[in-house]
Amino acid sequence: MLPTLESTRIVLRPYKVSDSKNVQRLASEKIIAEMTANIPHPYVDGMAEEWISKHEYWYQKRAAIVLAIQLVETGEHIGTISITQIDGDSGNLGYWVGVPYWGKGYCSEAAYLLINYGFTEYGLDLIYARHLPENPASGKVMTKNGFVYKNDVLVGGRELLHYELPAYQWQKLKNLY
Repeated sequence: MLPTLESTRIVLRPYKVSDSKNVQRLASEKIIAEMTANIPHPYVDGMAEEWISKHEYWYQKRAAIVLAIQLVETGEHIGTISITQIDGDSGNLGYWVGVPYWGKGYCSEAAYLLINYGFTEYGLDLIYARHLPENPASGKVMTKNGFVYKNDVLVGGRELLHYELPAYQWQKLKNLY
């Protein structure tokens, strides 16, 4: 069963079908699609429900951990954080936060919680993350959590900056928050 992880400001929790309208509302912003490598625009009816319906299966098959980011204070769902493309003991950290919640540190905090879970509970040895060159804020989330830039990679015809964080390095950094 997907975990629930909590800090003082946010909760990472499994998605519910009732979150689908808000996922569609937040992910429909064109800039969200422009700043991520895999969110389509337009984000049409039914996409969120279909996506949410797969989360538990992916987790059980050890393919992905996908969680909603929710504010503790208001209970608002504000975005998504995930580790996908899990292959043996490594996985790809990804995230997006709705535009009204940008610049408040929520994504960095969510990344910390999921990275810690990925290493200490899920048994990963390496987490990598990638961002588009035109999205330096995403790179800040990565470096703030100890990721180190390695190289540029081409994914689906788009250039991405590739960062890595090995578990042994995380052990030295994990008291960030």
